[in-house]
Amino acid sequence: MASYWAGRRVIVTGAGGFVGSHLTERLVQEGAAVTAFVHYNALQSSGWISNGCGAQIVFGDITDGESVRGLLANQQVVFHLAALIAIPYSYIAPRSYIRTNIEGTLNVCQACLAAGVETLVHTSTSEVYGTAKQVPISEEHPLQGQSPYSASKIGADKMVEAFACSFDLNAVIARPFNTFGPRQSPRAVIPTIVTQLMKGPEVHLGALTPTRDLNYVTNTVDGFLAAARGPFTKGQSLNFGSGQEISIGDLVLKIGQIMGVTPNVTCETTRIRPKDSEVERLLADYSLAQRQLEWNPAVTLDEGLEKTVDWFRANQSLYVTKGFVV
Repeated sequence: MASYWAGRRVIVTGAGGFVGSHLTERLVQEGAAVTAFVHYNALQSSGWISNGCGAQIVFGDITDGESVRGLLANQQVVFHLAALIAIPYSYIAPRSYIRTNIEGTLNVCQACLAAGVETLVHTSTSEVYGTAKQVPISEEHPLQGQSPYSASKIGADKMVEAFACSFDLNAVIARPFNTFGPRQSPRAVIPTIVTQLMKGPEVHLGALTPTRDLNYVTNTVDGFLAAARGPFTKGQSLNFGSGQEISIGDLVLKIGQIMGVTPNVTCETTRIRPKDSEVERLLADYSLAQRQLEWNPAVTLDEGLEKTVDWFRANQSLYVTKGFVV
């Protein structure tokens, strides 16, 4: 792996985010010359990426096509992670998801063609499948836009697929299921549970019956690196999940056991998705990635939860636990 990435010119869009920061650090460790593309903001915050991480940090906006084109010039591999990802906020501001997730992906695809990029790895999400019609969910499962967020990601995926078919863009769609781990946003269910249990047994959640396929962040990063190397068919989608599912209700009990706390769970209506928007069941079939890329999730759910709880305990000052983060 190190010999493949050593000296390779790589850019990560959305590098300041949860998965993006882990991916950026891993690529630096592997010897790649990494450019970390971070969303411009007045505070000049680079998110979870620090100036000492070994990557060149560049600020910009994925919706600005001209700047994206200039940024991708001379790059060999592009990992496209920049996106709006909060499902609750997508109900409030759906147009912003079209601009960032679909138009932003269009900008990346066009810039990759103009720059002659060797490989584009585009980040999808298991949310594009919606509630499972059959399990486990393979890449052949129908795509269902059950939220404005998932609809925008379907649009982005299809844009990448279209560029692969229409313009011979060498692109692969990495479709991680529910990634978790250190640095994850408090919008996500595991940080929500952990940060509340650090204060006591009271936990406020939404629906408890939906199931999720939870995959530790280093497993997802391994999948991204494997996807970039291939082999894959241009425009192909590849699932990266654990192959196991757990309900939110059982998850909170498992985390409580790890933390030595018996949770007292309250379901809040403000945290529940609209009736037909909730994705009731997600369970990955990752056999395609297993066959083509020889990828397997190395870290189990229990191991990942223990690592995650330890990190949040050591960094609890970075998180607030009151209120619902949209």
